Amino acid sequence: MSTRRVFYGWVVVATAALGLFLGAFPIAVFAFGVFFGQFAREFHASRGAISLAFTTLAIVSALSGVIIGRLCDRFGARKVILCGLALLGMVLLSAEILGTQLWQLYVFYAAIGVVAPATTSIPYSLVVSHWFNRRRGLGLGLMMVGLGAGAIVIPPVAQRLTDSFGWRATFAIFGLVVLLLPIASVLAFLKETPAEVGLLPDGESQTAITQCLLRAPDGMTWRETWHSRMFWLMVTAFVLVAASVHACIIHMPELFADRGASARTAAMASSVLGVAVLLGRIGCGYFLDRVFGPSVALFIFLQAAAGIAFLSIGRAGPVALIGAFLVGLGFGAEVDIIAYLMSRYFGLRSFGAAFGFAFGAFVLAGGLGPLLMGIGFDRTGSYRMPLTGFFLLTLVAAAMMGRLGPYLYGTANPECERVRQGAEA
Repeated sequence: MSTRRVFYGWVVVATAALGLFLGAFPIAVFAFGVFFGQFAREFHASRGAISLAFTTLAIVSALSGVIIGRLCDRFGARKVILCGLALLGMVLLSAEILGTQLWQLYVFYAAIGVVAPATTSIPYSLVVSHWFNRRRGLGLGLMMVGLGAGAIVIPPVAQRLTDSFGWRATFAIFGLVVLLLPIASVLAFLKETPAEVGLLPDGESQTAITQCLLRAPDGMTWRETWHSRMFWLMVTAFVLVAASVHACIIHMPELFADRGASARTAAMASSVLGVAVLLGRIGCGYFLDRVFGPSVALFIFLQAAAGIAFLSIGRAGPVALIGAFLVGLGFGAEVDIIAYLMSRYFGLRSFGAAFGFAFGAFVLAGGLGPLLMGIGFDRTGSYRMPLTGFFLLTLVAAAMMGRLGPYLYGTANPECERVRQGAEA
């Protein structure tokens, strides 16, 4: 009796998840709120000035993301990931030599921004998209579990390490971990495409289907993507939501603290958000394989808008925690949605460039959102006005998702479906 082996694509997904768990986003983005108060005290700066460090990270990451995406298309995602992880580890170690001038904090976060895209979903999504076609949504969603787990685990770990050793040593410890674990995992297990191990996407094996898939179109060129109306419609929607959810995520601990919550309660809000990010990754991936993607996006964006509204009206209690959870669902699902929709509307031919640009815009907007939130608080003494603005922007983004047409690169073309049905019969 023969036993069916586990499709190696799931090993690739697990490897990508570990890489995302210990990549730049959990350490530099999700834990930023943990360091926020210490930065403000040590550098004697306002919340707007401290938020500018995160904005610097976002701007540099956005510019770097476009380049990283093109490098992935040209040289392969695996090489880009390995170089990015090595550089990220060294940058984090350099925190030990930072002084007490605010500009040094900006330079530190700018350096993270240069290498961050190589350790985030840009290269990993390209690899996983090559391994999965019919189950691409689930593959991307499970890969993003690593990012969701990082959002849950990294902030409280950073809080404990910072309380014991200070924020500089905390960054250095994370740097050592990055240099040890994800690099070894990528070297050992990450395969660029299923062809490297004699497989096809989703583990397909029938000869007729194999021939059909080999004839299937691989996608648009970067120039064609760039001139597509749908591309800019998607990017605009992603930007609006990214600014809104990032603003809430980065200011979450301070928002709760201002309402009388203890430091532990504020950290718990970040963890609740992280749980929601994790659920958003899995749930969104599952539904993207079964429901029209823009419809899934519209629903998720409306949930995020509701979460922002709850944060605006709720104190540091259950209503605000529900708001944090709904915002987390929106953030957890958005990167999955970006990767999935880019692959379905523009294919994989220039996926790195297309996703790199969209992800860069997402990160840039994610950096501007917290800055606007900080400036809004500094001028009004409250988060209510900026939260109202972000609520409206998220509603606009949801409406934009309703204007997307049918997929251009679906799970299979009609010819492949006829061949598949004949083989199964």
